[in-house]
Amino acid sequence: MPCRRNDCGSPVRDWIFKKTGRKKRVNWLALDSSIDAGLFGTWAEFRDWWSAYSSFFARFQISGYRRLFNEALSESATMGTGALIVMLAFAIPAFEETRTAWQTAGKFSVTFLDRYGNEIGKRGILHSDAVPLDEIPDIMIKATLATEDRRFFTHFGIDFLGTFRALVENVRANDVVQGGSSITQQLAKNLFLSPERSLKRKINEAFLALWLEARLSKREILKLYLDRAYMGGGAFGVEAASQFYFGKSVRDVNLAEAAMLAGLFKAPARYAPHLDLPASRGRANVILTNMVEAGYLTEGQVHGARLNPAEILNRNDFYTPDWFLDYAFEQVRELMRDRGEFVLTARTTVDIGLQKAGEAAVQNVLRQYGRARRVRQGALVAMEKDGAVRALVGGRDYGESQFNRAAHAYRQPGSSFKPYVYLTALENGYTPETIVLDGPVSCGRWSPRNYSGGFRGRMPMKYALMRSLNTVAVRLSLAVGREKVLANVHKIGFTQVKKTCSMALGDTGLTLLEHTGGFAVFAGGGMSVKPYGIEEIRNSHGKVLYVHERDAPKPRRIFELKKIEQLNSMLALVVSSGTARRAQLPFTTAVGKTGTSSAWRDGWFMGFTGQYVAGTWFGNDNYSPTARVTGGNLPAMAWKEFMMFAHATYDIPQIPGVPLNPVQLAEQQRVAALRRIEATLGRSAMPALFRLSPDTRKALEELRTLLKESGQTPLAKENQPRREATVPRRSTSLGAPVGAGDRERRTTLR
Repeated sequence: MPCRRNDCGSPVRDWIFKKTGRKKRVNWLALDSSIDAGLFGTWAEFRDWWSAYSSFFARFQISGYRRLFNEALSESATMGTGALIVMLAFAIPAFEETRTAWQTAGKFSVTFLDRYGNEIGKRGILHSDAVPLDEIPDIMIKATLATEDRRFFTHFGIDFLGTFRALVENVRANDVVQGGSSITQQLAKNLFLSPERSLKRKINEAFLALWLEARLSKREILKLYLDRAYMGGGAFGVEAASQFYFGKSVRDVNLAEAAMLAGLFKAPARYAPHLDLPASRGRANVILTNMVEAGYLTEGQVHGARLNPAEILNRNDFYTPDWFLDYAFEQVRELMRDRGEFVLTARTTVDIGLQKAGEAAVQNVLRQYGRARRVRQGALVAMEKDGAVRALVGGRDYGESQFNRAAHAYRQPGSSFKPYVYLTALENGYTPETIVLDGPVSCGRWSPRNYSGGFRGRMPMKYALMRSLNTVAVRLSLAVGREKVLANVHKIGFTQVKKTCSMALGDTGLTLLEHTGGFAVFAGGGMSVKPYGIEEIRNSHGKVLYVHERDAPKPRRIFELKKIEQLNSMLALVVSSGTARRAQLPFTTAVGKTGTSSAWRDGWFMGFTGQYVAGTWFGNDNYSPTARVTGGNLPAMAWKEFMMFAHATYDIPQIPGVPLNPVQLAEQQRVAALRRIEATLGRSAMPALFRLSPDTRKALEELRTLLKESGQTPLAKENQPRREATVPRRSTSLGAPVGAGDRERRTTLR
């Protein structure tokens, strides 16, 4: 019989609830008893389960030394798994490189010309001179294997025995005296990675070596290595090196020459014979010993090569702008991708005189101050206002390290990033005279501090930039909106900058090349700029495939001219009265901004005149701190040395928004007067002496006086011994630019 409403229920519920008339009351005593019984039963069941669980695993209990071994093995497995996950995370970006047409990229053979059409070097494999592996002499292959990787044909890409041996030798010598990388690992670095020294690169190198071993045969790997390795003198591969050093094909090298070539793989800067022939011959002797120890040859077979070392061609006057050529080669491969043309001639933007001057400026500063300041590397980029790169220096010595720090090293720009923040402020109602506060400011839990400590209170915005105050830059970024700052730097081309609290202080890595391009936007009055190194490309038949002026995107206005002029006027104060006084030029107005990252790891100076835009960076590859290198000392000094050389005339265009230097003004007035006279009389009617600048006329007058006093004039007696008059070169420290024809001569004499 069905229950009526409110008449049916469970025994427990009926026990807990008591009926009293029309209502029910809670039996609290019964509820407490039910809960206690339930908890007790659950606990009893858990104890029974735990006892059974413990009894089961007690069978596997060990003690003594076996327990220690088991614990060590377990911890090793745990940490090994974690390390493997970390290494895989590092390796994923490296494997992205393998998705590109990396084998096709190696087919390019490019001859490069400078801006004036003179040949300056080659990159890629010369197809007409390519040598199959079967035609490379056996002694060349044995010399390579004996020195670089004796177990090449037995390991699977990573030689653990060789790596351990190198580690022991390096620890014993307390220095890096041996390398542990296999030939496959070195090839992986050459094909896919940069030459920078870092743990991330070594992990990527190991994974890519395994990938290459799975994709290619040992013969293919060896052939690629012999074709791609840098061997000094701008030569890549044994065939190019043999042609450069010996003037013949690698097919024809003898044992002494093969040993000399094999000695170049690891340290071409140290052992290149055209730079240090005795060191190169000493290294060749080591290679011959390695061949004997490896069992490839006997001591009697190498005795003749020891007594008759290799002779090389005279290359004393040889020079190639290698860092620039690497950058230009990358651009050619990008422009000619999927075009089906591989043998090319490219006219570049480089000015060899300026390139040499840039290398000299970096090397001179490092030579004088590098040890005291604990800084080992520097870089420099110089370009026209439209982005045409005239000089690109990627480090201290290309032979020592081919890593291009100008084009590929992402370093924190520090305060040199602040002009982008101030430009955004100018676009949002601020002016150079707007009063800003140098005081405490916070973004979340972070609060910036000024480099010199303390606060200076209220001041015009232009003085805050001149003094490079961190608090003001952060306050401005928060006031105008960091999103607007991001939008502006994205318009310039810095897509990797992220929105952070310390964004205004340059916490995101930039390359020197793209940072210099950003300042070129200021020098050009707010027009878009994309740095470039290729003017024209032709194929092997002379057909024009690419012309920058025709095929590249046209510049467009991205910032209002008035705002750029205001910013430039503020940047001029940085050089004249602020943190960059070492960058002042006596013959023209210079503007720019210094930058220093945390712990003095990076020092920058970015600046420009009316003619050139240039940026310099100094730091260490391993990110170790320097001895207080700031943007205002070494970088500004190198920038000034380069700019003093670069300007061949005082007739320099005006920077938007910045008054002319008195020397510039006087020169422009002189040139204007000369043009008026030319228009009236014609150039042929003007005396040649009048067309010279006042400084040049003064120098000629002094020379005439010296010749007259010494008696060496055209009227001197014929029987008097003739001597060449020596004219002292004008030092760049005096602020007098030199002529374009003197550039190469001066750099050579340094």
